[in-house]
Amino acid sequence: MTEPLNVLELFAGIGGLSLGLQRAGMRIVGHVEINAFCRAVLRKHWPEVPCHDDVRTATTWWRSKPRPRVDVVAGGYPCQPESLAGPRRGTDDERWLWPEMARVIHALRPRYVIGENVLGHRTQGLRFVLRDLDRLGYTARAGIVRACEMGAPHPRPRLFVLAHAHREGRPARRWLEPARTAPVGAGRWPAEPRVGRVVDGLPGRVDRVTALGNAVVPAVAEHIGRIILDHHQGR
Repeated sequence: MTEPLNVLELFAGIGGLSLGLQRAGMRIVGHVEINAFCRAVLRKHWPEVPCHDDVRTATTWWRSKPRPRVDVVAGGYPCQPESLAGPRRGTDDERWLWPEMARVIHALRPRYVIGENVLGHRTQGLRFVLRDLDRLGYTARAGIVRACEMGAPHPRPRLFVLAHAHREGRPARRWLEPARTAPVGAGRWPAEPRVGRVVDGLPGRVDRVTALGNAVVPAVAEHIGRIILDHHQGR
C-alpha cells in the first residue's frame, strides 16, 4: 500500500486546507500559524501534530528534532497585499510573505506545493510566485476554483497554485482545467469549516469571525488534494 503524502501547512489558520487534504488521503505532519486563537483550534483538532508560530523560523523549528519527510508544503500566504478590498501594494507590502514560504520550499524540497490566494493575486504577485517556483525546480499551474462548485452556499472564488518538482514526472498543465473542477463528495460532509469554543471558554467573536473568513473551504481543499494524488499515482 502506498504511503500517504505528508503535508506541512504554513499560514494554517484554523486548518481548512489541512482538513480537506486529510480527507483526500494525505497525512498532516505540521502546522505553522501566528494567530494564537487559530493555533488553539489546530491543537484541538490535530493534538498530535506539532505547531509552530513563526514562518520565518519554520525551517529551523522543523529541523530541530527528528521529523517525517515533507512531501507537500501547502499554504494560503497572506492575501492582504493582493485583496481587492485593500490598497493592493502587492510585493511592496510588509505582509507579503510568499518569500518566506519559498524559503521553506527551498530548504525542505517537497514533491508538491499548494498555494492559495485571492483573485487579486493574478495581477499582484502571481508572476513572482511562478518565477520563484520555476527557479526552485518546480512545474507550476495557477487556476481559479469556486467553493460553490464543491457544494458551498456561496461562490468564494480562490486562486490556487499547484506545483510539482520536475523530478515528479508528467507536466501539471491539466491540473486546473475546467473539466477537473467537478464537485467531489457533495453532501457527504460540511463544505464549511466549523469553529467552536476552544481553550478556556468562549473566544472573542471577532477571533471566530476572522478565522472563518480567512479559512479555506475544506471541500475545495479535498478537490485539490485529489488532483495531486491522481498526479502522484500516475492517473
